[in-house]
Amino acid sequence: MPEARTPADIEADIVRRRQDLAAALDEIAVRVHPKTIIGDARAKAAAAVDRTAGRAYVVANRAVTDVRAQFVTEDGAPRLERVVPVAVLVLALAGGAFALSSRRGSSRGRTRRRRR
Repeated sequence: MPEARTPADIEADIVRRRQDLAAALDEIAVRVHPKTIIGDARAKAAAAVDRTAGRAYVVANRAVTDVRAQFVTEDGAPRLERVVPVAVLVLALAGGAFALSSRRGSSRGRTRRRRR
């Protein structure tokens, strides 16, 4: 047969349950408070930005490493058979751009004469 509870036991149980309910209500109040909701949303957004930035960094780093591997050996020496043609191409493009800009610049200085 189960033991009969005394009024003091029942009263202590009621006090404990009230404290548990008060703690649960306090926790609910904190969770639904606007500042808490805004803080959680900010934290989630910041985490999403951090993940995206981290992924972008990894992709960019991998791309740079892949391109670098095309022009530099594993011991750090330049691969001249690849560097020289690219350097020549860059110089040719820069010279072409300079030639075009100087042609345009010289034609801008001229003034048109009106025919009468």
